[in-house]
Amino acid sequence: MEVPKKKSKFKGPDGKVWSETQNVVVSASIDTDLPLERLATKLDRAEYNPEQFPGLIFKIPEPKASSLLFSSGKIICTGTKSITEAKKAINKILEELRKVGIEVTKAKDIEVQNMVASGSVGGKLNLNEIVFKFDNTEYEPEQFPGLVYKLVGQSVLANITFLLFGTGKIVITGAKSEQEIKDSVVLLRQQLIDEDELDEASSPLKKK
Repeated sequence: MEVPKKKSKFKGPDGKVWSETQNVVVSASIDTDLPLERLATKLDRAEYNPEQFPGLIFKIPEPKASSLLFSSGKIICTGTKSITEAKKAINKILEELRKVGIEVTKAKDIEVQNMVASGSVGGKLNLNEIVFKFDNTEYEPEQFPGLVYKLVGQSVLANITFLLFGTGKIVITGAKSEQEIKDSVVLLRQQLIDEDELDEASSPLKKK
């Protein structure tokens, strides 16, 4: 029986879920070279086709995640719903490597590369207005229904990119921590309110 993944949720002062982490990508490395051809025959759920891609794809069921293993010892793990789960997945990968004779103690340089979250601003958005009011936006409804908005110039949040939809649904990418997701969602809501694109009742500063 598959255990449901625990997602990192951010609830606003209105008690509603403002954002929910959907995917975490982390990288790590180990102090040993990996014999990918041998691992492809020893590990279950492993795929290796060096003519198409230099890394070995290795999937683990719990926590459910997919990883790329490289001969240099670099590991990229994706598919988990929180940073805690991602670190558990890295440790599980090392455990599986030990079972097939790879001498490895622990991973080093574990770093979050990207986090993807989804959420809602709690009201409908007029994307045709937002594209003119906000800088750093891209909107071509004939090709894609969402508006791309980048938080350029917002110091630590400069890597954050939003996808905004007319329904009020949002997707957040580029975050390196759960706090960055929270801060960026709060900032977005306040910017929308300041430009009269969202009702003030949805203000992140409004108390219950």
